[in-house]
Parts: sequence; structure tokens; C-alpha cells
Amino acid sequence: MKDPEPLRQQAGSFVVAVVDDDESLRQSVSSLFRSVGLSVETYSSAEAFASGAQLESLACLVLDLRLPGMSGLELTTQLRAAGSRLPIVILSAISDEDTQRRSQQAGVSAFLAKPFAAEELLSAVRRGAR
Repeated sequence: MKDPEPLRQQAGSFVVAVVDDDESLRQSVSSLFRSVGLSVETYSSAEAFASGAQLESLACLVLDLRLPGMSGLELTTQLRAAGSRLPIVILSAISDEDTQRRSQQAGVSAFLAKPFAAEELLSAVRRGAR
């Protein structure tokens, strides 16, 4: 991993929320963020995030596109409709052009296809949270 310093400098107030129904992915992404000094909150569903997250404390949201119940795209649309400017990084095993286009139109900061490189994710979070 190169250049985690910009994230470390903000680590005291930098909280990333991770929403994914895959527990192993939540754990690995959380470990990655913690390894560069970031605080992490994890949620197993969009509904859990919507009912439990304190948006004002978050610097970025890392969100799976396909979730049981409310999808990542539906959550993104809901957040934007409520006026949230929270940077959102979408993760998805489906990376066709239509899915990427719809995600960008919904207002995501970045769209990463699974599997992704650790530096690619850190870079997307870094860019989105500026």
C-alpha cells in the first residue's frame, strides 16, 4: 500500500462506514481501514445503516450494491434525496456499464468492481472524503 498518510492525518475525526452483507468482506475492509488509522463502523444491511448511522460523524460510506432488502443504489438515492453529500464508494461484483452509469447518476463518488485492490479502495475513499 502506498501513501496512506493523507488518511492518517485525518484519522482522529475520519470515520468510514462499511455496509455489506458479506461478513468476511466487512471484516477485511475494516481491517484495511484500521491498518491506516481510520475508525470504522460496519453494517450488514442498508436498513441497519439507515436506522443506526450518525451521518454527521461520517467522512465516507463504502457500500455494496447488492444487498438483501434495500439495495446500495436505493440507499444512495435515499441519502441524496435527503440532501446528504456524504461521499459514497460503491463496491459491486456486477460492473457492467449500465450499473456503473446508474450509480454515477445517483451521485456516488466512486464505483469499484469486486475484487478490488486495497490501494484502489483507499484511493477512492481518500478522493471522496476530501
